[in-house]
Amino acid sequence: MINPIIYAECSVGFETIEEVEALFEHLGFALQSLPKEALFLAGKVFLQYKKNKGVKSNVLPDFLIGAHAAVSGYRLITRDKGRFSTYFRI
Repeated sequence: MINPIIYAECSVGFETIEEVEALFEHLGFALQSLPKEALFLAGKVFLQYKKNKGVKSNVLPDFLIGAHAAVSGYRLITRDKGRFSTYFRI
């Protein structure tokens, strides 16, 4: 399963939408919208990050991905386990 944010991030390496669609079909990934609960949680976690003196300005997409996994009970594949495990139980 991927969400629209992951789709957008992965698509930058391709020339056409057909190539992106073919990749995700080959991998067996389905596109799923972000639930409202994930959107709400991502906002709260982003606020917590800022209160903890977080300085990166591009973390909201990561928090949306992490919140989606957390509220849906999905396992998350990431290279940044530290940040995700700080804010989510995934």
